[in-house]
Amino acid sequence: MIDFFAALGLVLVIEGVLFAGFPAAAKRSCAHILETDDGALRTLGVGCAVIGLVVVWFVRG
Repeated sequence: MIDFFAALGLVLVIEGVLFAGFPAAAKRSCAHILETDDGALRTLGVGCAVIGLVVVWFVRG
């Protein structure tokens, strides 16, 4: 459970750095996401989840 909270903290750090360092790009990205259809977002989400799982598997395995 400690690893989960550490990973969650790292996600928040990365998100915070991106929004703090590049606010205009973050706004453009959010606007683009709103215009993207659900199927494409779902495919991207599943792809990212699979890649993340593989990374964790290699690092922790």
